[in-house]
Amino acid sequence: MEVKRYEIDAAQLGERQQAHAYLREALGFPAYYGGNLDALYDCLRELPPTELHLDADALAKAGPYAQKVIQVLEEAARDDPRLRVILERRDPNMDQIETVYQQWLAQPDMAPALLEELRGMDEDTKYDSFYRDLEFGTAGLRGVLGAGTNRMNVYVVRRATQAVADYLNGTALPKCAAIGYDSRIGSDVFAREAAAVFAANGITAHLYPRLEPVPALSFAVRELHCGVGICITASHNPAQYNGYKVYGADGCQITPEAANVILQLIEKLDFFTSPKRADFDAALAAGTIAYIPDAVLEKFVDTVYAQRVGDGAGIAELKLVYTPLNGSGLECVRMLTRKLGIQNMTIVPEQEHPDGHFPTCPYPNPEIREAMQKGLELCDKVKPDILIGTDPDCDRCGAAVPDGKGGYRLISGNEMGVILLDFICRSRIATGRMPQNPVAVTTIVSTDMVDAVAKHYGVELRRVLTGFKFIGEQIALLEQAGHPERFIFGFEESYGYLAGPYVRDKDAIIGSMLICEMAAYYRAKGSSIKEELERIYTEYGRYLNKVDSFEFPGLSGMDKMADIMQNLRDNPPKDFAGDKVVKVVDYKKPEETGLPAANVLIYTLESGATVVVRPSGTEPKIKTYFTTKGKDLAEAEAQKEKLAEACKPLLA
Repeated sequence: MEVKRYEIDAAQLGERQQAHAYLREALGFPAYYGGNLDALYDCLRELPPTELHLDADALAKAGPYAQKVIQVLEEAARDDPRLRVILERRDPNMDQIETVYQQWLAQPDMAPALLEELRGMDEDTKYDSFYRDLEFGTAGLRGVLGAGTNRMNVYVVRRATQAVADYLNGTALPKCAAIGYDSRIGSDVFAREAAAVFAANGITAHLYPRLEPVPALSFAVRELHCGVGICITASHNPAQYNGYKVYGADGCQITPEAANVILQLIEKLDFFTSPKRADFDAALAAGTIAYIPDAVLEKFVDTVYAQRVGDGAGIAELKLVYTPLNGSGLECVRMLTRKLGIQNMTIVPEQEHPDGHFPTCPYPNPEIREAMQKGLELCDKVKPDILIGTDPDCDRCGAAVPDGKGGYRLISGNEMGVILLDFICRSRIATGRMPQNPVAVTTIVSTDMVDAVAKHYGVELRRVLTGFKFIGEQIALLEQAGHPERFIFGFEESYGYLAGPYVRDKDAIIGSMLICEMAAYYRAKGSSIKEELERIYTEYGRYLNKVDSFEFPGLSGMDKMADIMQNLRDNPPKDFAGDKVVKVVDYKKPEETGLPAANVLIYTLESGATVVVRPSGTEPKIKTYFTTKGKDLAEAEAQKEKLAEACKPLLA
């Protein structure tokens, strides 16, 4: 689905009447647009998928009304995932940008589509495409497809791969790489380009012959004893994005230290003259590029299947609706459900086949109702026991279950993590397969309810920083100690799950299997996931998990956030809305937490509630995570609102 992109002139927003007149014309608001902030919010919510780009420096210099406008823009973006507001710090040196642009325009082998795009660029597009290099970090690269240094294209991929090859050749790691890709536009081309660069650098490239899930790539890195892995994917971003994930020899996404080394290597390279490239077909014939055999994928699915925890009860009768959201999950999910013995699976037809345009949902993220809407509509017709959706690279999965009122209820990531841990524990105990000293791992921002469930079953719960690579590190520690079997489950509240040590990334294939096992088990008992979730709430208390965000736009935004965090450390609050603080954990103190330093504060309150304060490292935003507990949902929600109100003056 097309996403409209607008460059918003921040200088036009400083005065009320001028700002609304400008926005009415720039964004095509209807004639009845009221010219006030409430009307602005309403009209923004009616826009099609849209990106609004603003110069952060210009915004900081605009009049005071501009800050009110930007707050409304970002509030609308929080409430509607189709809208994105992007604040950019822009280098005013257009002469330098023009020089780089002309270098790209003059390249004799420039891809025809990119050359056409370059020739058609206006000044704003030229600026956005060339004002910086696409940022590289622990998540690799991710950006909009197109021509330029700030875009995803073959030249950016070649340059990054040359740096990864230089990094690998400077280590004692095996000189081979595994490469996978998803259904996004250009993914197959980027994967072949990466393979050609590796081959030219004396590194054997093992390439999946067709699109496969991210966890299958993590598995291949380990199975084929590779030094690195590359997956071409932008996860659940909109269709105009693609990305480049880098994995270490352990199958985890690379560490910050490795990412920094690779970034330094990237910065030394020219986009066009530095990357070495082999002829793909010649390298394939010579064996320096090799397609990963189907036996590896089959072993991956077999290994996932071996992690099942149930006894198969009710599987044959289970009624499943599944959507791969036009991504890479269908092949592996279908192989696995056949092994399980599921006989009644209906695929959402509009989302069955790979399609990087994602025509039915602009944001193919199973966390969002809109992405699951086609599946929910099919559920109304076929009345399954469970709906499961996996994102395009198949590392996250969402689910919906009958709500007991004739409709279907989406299960949150926290809820699914808790009920899966409960199911895994009770199933392992029932079958005598619970290891000694079992370990589960989650993140510091996941629900506190999981602590109660883990304690009930005698499971050691470890909390790590956000990012599944940190869960993978805990699995590695258990493996190094000779007891990988102790790891029974890991999850993030953002819909990522893993059971078993066979990969080092979240895996929607095993997530789907466990959810199916659980749905079949409870169905066979005359119960359901919804009823069991209510049982857990009754047994452990009605937990509520909510996230709020505080925006700090403008040039001074990041500085303001730093001041707020420092003030919270210098003058720690004694209570929130009268609820006494009984414990504070500052994750900037690794000597106390045992984790890498992170700018996160967690307050435990006398009532048992928690407040987590965490600034974004890339956006002018501070997030607050609330976990509250009540005798029912209304009480938990009321407590959360009190805590949220208490936070506002602290973050003002």
